[in-house]
Amino acid sequence: MREVIQKLNVLLTHQQKRFLLILFGLTILLSLIETIGISAIMPFISMASNPNILDNGYYSYVYNFFGFESKNLFIIVFGFSLIGFYILRAIYSIFYSYSLNRFSFGTYNEFAYRLFKGYINLPYKDFVAKNTSLLTKNIMSEAQNLSNLVQHGLMFVSEFFTVLFLYALLLAVDWQMTLVLSIVLGIKVFSLTKVLSKIVKKEGKKRSEFQAKFMRIISETFGNFKLVKLYGNEHEIFKSFEHANSNYTKSNIIYSTINQIPRGILETLGFSILIGIVLYILFRYQDASFVIPIISMYALALYRMLPAINRIMISYNGIIFLQKSLDIVHDDLTYNIEPEGNDGISFNTSLTLSKVSFDYNKTTNVLHDISLTIHKGDRIAFIGESGSGKSTLVDIIIGVYKPSFGLVMIDDTPLSNTNIKAWRAKIGYIPQSIYLLDGTVGENVSFGHEYDEMKIINTLQKANIWEFLLSKDGIHTRVGEGGIQLSGGQKQRIGIARALYSAPDILVLDEATSALDTETEASIMNEIYAIGQDKTLIVIAHRLSTLEGCNKILRIIDGKVINA
Repeated sequence: MREVIQKLNVLLTHQQKRFLLILFGLTILLSLIETIGISAIMPFISMASNPNILDNGYYSYVYNFFGFESKNLFIIVFGFSLIGFYILRAIYSIFYSYSLNRFSFGTYNEFAYRLFKGYINLPYKDFVAKNTSLLTKNIMSEAQNLSNLVQHGLMFVSEFFTVLFLYALLLAVDWQMTLVLSIVLGIKVFSLTKVLSKIVKKEGKKRSEFQAKFMRIISETFGNFKLVKLYGNEHEIFKSFEHANSNYTKSNIIYSTINQIPRGILETLGFSILIGIVLYILFRYQDASFVIPIISMYALALYRMLPAINRIMISYNGIIFLQKSLDIVHDDLTYNIEPEGNDGISFNTSLTLSKVSFDYNKTTNVLHDISLTIHKGDRIAFIGESGSGKSTLVDIIIGVYKPSFGLVMIDDTPLSNTNIKAWRAKIGYIPQSIYLLDGTVGENVSFGHEYDEMKIINTLQKANIWEFLLSKDGIHTRVGEGGIQLSGGQKQRIGIARALYSAPDILVLDEATSALDTETEASIMNEIYAIGQDKTLIVIAHRLSTLEGCNKILRIIDGKVINA
């Protein structure tokens, strides 16, 4: 539990901690109200069964203090006061429940947002090493589980104080009998917790692992749906999914079943104890009128305490079961990410790489001691075999990757974390595979920027696709998920329009036409050369026929640059 508290202390914001402190106070007040509600029953039953009790002790003091002249009237007023108190208790309970849920779901919203923001801010090198289905799971599921864990923690505190206050009340009624009660219940609760918590923790880890596995299967299957239909290997996929999902379900079944075990045992034990208390009081006092109020007190206290103890155990098991979610969110939110700034940077003359090397890890060196200069207005092409390092080199140039060694200079300014965002804003990037949102053409072109209809139409005209769109719904033409309703050339032209929308200084084509037929490729490349007359153009390509408009061609061989 100490580890859980330490990690939550790191994750919760100052505002959340203040809200949590307020909830802690409300929780104690709720427990106190619950205790008062139960403790007030015994004197009411005592007075109702024997009005003469008002002539003695504290009862007489309260009766005389309020100046009552009729015992029956006092009992009636006291009874209606209790009803009013229970109404107020119900209202407060609703308010507390609202506050608790507000904090819980607000916590989920905060954690989900911070996870999403953290993943977006990951260095590209770190992001590509992760499985996006796992990142989705963390945002959608683990953040929710963590908010549930916090809710379990608050329930644990609430029920703990309720039991504590009721226990103090029972000690005041009869400390000897209460001590016996606490020993019997304490041993039983400790034994149950010790045995069940190990199972719950184990199943909690399984839950997270198998949930990750079946979400990965879903993502990979939907992402390769055409191949699945083509190869007809659905049975293997079904088998893998069923295995992961059934084990995930099994862990939840075991956890839910374990949560029901304490209730049955505690209720059986509670009724047995209550019967034992009745027999003990009858044996000791030999007076039924004396027995009724005490029995009522213990019956009500146990009626409230046993469910409270059960909920304490459920909350504790919930914290243990969901601890893996806390570990995942904690690790991802405390991941050290270097901040990236937007300091101004000018590109007026040249871009220079000085002795640049890059490796993905200590054993995989991709680029070796590369030095080159790209002048503003150049049309430069990089060619080479697959895996030679072309795309990696361009990714360094556009600021997606950071060199492991060496410098990238923009004019006379080193490219660094303080100005990297400003530099990326100068880049228009057209990849080989254009990912289109399941929305309109306009939404896809303005992707990540302010939506301007005239500007969108202008870029679509430059990309030579506007005439086609006029036969549809113009910028409101829907493209389908991944652009499935468009041809390859149409998708590529929308990708070009997207790259031009921000009016970049540099236009980068990363094998942007390699998936197209020769005629379409030639047409699109001619359009790009025409569009990019006032821009610096960087092209990655396999086919030399697409590079006729470039004034410089560099070949990459084994991570080194050689003039073609």
